[in-house]
Amino acid sequence: MTKSSRKDLPKPLAYTISIPFDRRLFRHDIAGSMAHARMLGKQGIISETEARAICDGLKSIQEEIEGGAFPFKDELEDIHMNIEARLHDVIGDVAGKLHTARSRNDQIALDMRLFVKEAIEGAVKGLQRFQEALLEQAGTGIDIIMPGYTHLQRAQPVLLAHHLLAYFEMAQRDVERFRDCRKRTDVLPLGSGALAGVTYPIDRESVARDLGFARVGRNSMDSVSDRDFVVEYHSAACITMLHLSRLSEELIIWSSEEFGFVTLDPDYTTGSSIMPQKRNPDVAELARGKTGRVYGNLVSLLTTLKALPLAYNKDLQEDKEGLFDTVDTLSATLEVMAGMVRTMKVEGDKTRAAAEAGIYSGILATDLADYLASRGLSFRQAHKAVKELVDYAADRGLALNKLTIEDYKRFSPLFEDDVFSITVESSIAARNTPGGTAPEQVRRALSAAREMLRAGNG
Repeated sequence: MTKSSRKDLPKPLAYTISIPFDRRLFRHDIAGSMAHARMLGKQGIISETEARAICDGLKSIQEEIEGGAFPFKDELEDIHMNIEARLHDVIGDVAGKLHTARSRNDQIALDMRLFVKEAIEGAVKGLQRFQEALLEQAGTGIDIIMPGYTHLQRAQPVLLAHHLLAYFEMAQRDVERFRDCRKRTDVLPLGSGALAGVTYPIDRESVARDLGFARVGRNSMDSVSDRDFVVEYHSAACITMLHLSRLSEELIIWSSEEFGFVTLDPDYTTGSSIMPQKRNPDVAELARGKTGRVYGNLVSLLTTLKALPLAYNKDLQEDKEGLFDTVDTLSATLEVMAGMVRTMKVEGDKTRAAAEAGIYSGILATDLADYLASRGLSFRQAHKAVKELVDYAADRGLALNKLTIEDYKRFSPLFEDDVFSITVESSIAARNTPGGTAPEQVRRALSAAREMLRAGNG
């Protein structure tokens, strides 16, 4: 590709051109133009011979661009005019017939929809690869016990697999959001003209079939000015990045010396410039940081759109750079997160030790309250008795399982010797209801997730 000549352009033109970034849409622009030319030929608006010449010329232009030999010219403003001008160089005056019955307004709306449909498919595939990595780790962590947290305080023991499957569920909702977004993206705007439709006997349905769209736009003014589908893509991407950022935060915490729950593969950490011993979780930190960048792209587009009158306005040129950045950021983040999850080593001994150490702070306290409730005490009364018991143990620096039965009976006569059979294992096993952390439920959930993924990839 030729070097930019923007420095030689008049300042107003240099300010308004979009070719430095919208050249990325060349494949989508050419695909749309070829479908349009074929339709014009079939409808007799231009001759079949002219339509074939246009399509042949566009194919050669695509090869030029892909080969890096295309002479991009900034003075031609955008990808549409660069391709059309080059088409004139290649096939002559017949190139001028390509723009019959269309405007750059419906042309760019088409390009954007084709691009977003492609980006959605990429996001879904990236999410599914991330889900596969989660299931791999969950499958190996089916017997690994760890503390579950609320407020970042040890709360109740859970299986590592149960924890990871929570992220699988988040990713599945992300997949569903992107697929739902695709329904509203899958609308052909071409044929809307500048804003009012066109005067030629076009066949929009045939173009929709040719390009793989589900339906045509119902209102020409809406079709050229609608960017809701771009907003929806950004929104789905933001929520996905939110989920990836939450996992990144946990991996950052878990890989610290204070926790030591996981060891991240060296490919996903970096060293310090001054401290030789350091291995910093930079990939996870960047995923967390780039989430804010993706949020910013959504807010930028919403701000651009919020006061635009119908129909097309040049402001809509600002929909592209943020979109391209979000697509690239999301794709890269999904890829590295999948790799990081797949290759991390879980330190099962440490996670279990942390769960058992939680006995000192009452990680089994809920089980004790359930124990009393099962013997006839109301849960609120049981909660109060166990709270007093936990405080009593804490004041003496004792784990609950180090107290005597006499200590327990100080707070409720319903306690018996079998209270000492309550362990982290029994606590986990007791949560044997759908959605719970009991091994039987987690194995079922893991099997269902694998089947869901297979069906989704089918």
